Amino acid sequence: MEILVTGPDGVLGSNLVRELLRRNYGVSVLVETGKNPITLAGLPITTYEGNILDPQLLDKAFVGKDIVFHCAASTIVFPAQNPMVRKINIEGTLNVINASLKHSIKRFIYVGTANSFGSGNTLSNLGNENSSFTAGKYHLDYIDSKYDAQLLVLEAVKNKNLPAIIVNPTFMIGPFDSRPSSGAMIIAIAKKKVPGFSSGGKNFVAVKDVATAMANAITMGRIGECYILGNENISIKEAFVKIAKVVGVDAPRIKMPDRITISYGMISSFLATVLRFKPSVTKELAVISCENHFHSSSKAVKELQLPQTPIEEAIKECYEWFTKNGYL
Repeated sequence: MEILVTGPDGVLGSNLVRELLRRNYGVSVLVETGKNPITLAGLPITTYEGNILDPQLLDKAFVGKDIVFHCAASTIVFPAQNPMVRKINIEGTLNVINASLKHSIKRFIYVGTANSFGSGNTLSNLGNENSSFTAGKYHLDYIDSKYDAQLLVLEAVKNKNLPAIIVNPTFMIGPFDSRPSSGAMIIAIAKKKVPGFSSGGKNFVAVKDVATAMANAITMGRIGECYILGNENISIKEAFVKIAKVVGVDAPRIKMPDRITISYGMISSFLATVLRFKPSVTKELAVISCENHFHSSSKAVKELQLPQTPIEEAIKECYEWFTKNGYL
């Protein structure tokens, strides 16, 4: 079984590649031209250089492949409206769909986001795969483009017989987070740079569990179905307490009023626009952090055998990787 992974160098792709190798699959990766990812160094994989925006460059990578995991995406959230984000996530996904159809891929596994489904605001009212998309209210091209790309995949399943499954991870924590992405929260708390916590909450999941469920999707799951891959629904305060305990520091104790959190995000976005830097908090992210985004993963647990590793273990593995690789 020959497998191709796009976007293999992110925290998810890096864990997925290792899980596929552990299962003795032949693994090839499509890496953006000119990149040399540290998270893939030394692995027994075949590397193709290319760009999902160039259909001609995709052809060589797709020849002879049985399975495609499409992880590549732009996750940029500042500025909130960014034509390149939409181009990469929508046009790029369409190119990968067309290449998969052209080369008769046996199964196409698209990595979406849980944001493509409405979320619940209480533990007794969880969002699931039947919950309508509501995150358009944030006006973030990243979220909107991932939803639009998901619709493209579903349309190709219906009208072009694309053998696709969609996985929709929640907030992933784990090792090989080289950018870093979600792990930036762990670094900030470890360095005692987080003064307080917002009022919201979200669903957290160990990235290695997501990788396991995705690898299972090669033979499990139903074509044309979406699967939310998540685990624990907890408040931001609870998440910070878990992180602080693992890294050995005091947890932030100040609950920030929503108006203060959102005002800080607005000021941060304004200054970042004027002074041209990448803000850690934006207006949109501040608003999101003041809300609960809770989801159920019962469908994925049942049909993809999604593991449910305690989040503390994922935090520990992420922290240890950061420490070993000089981030802390």
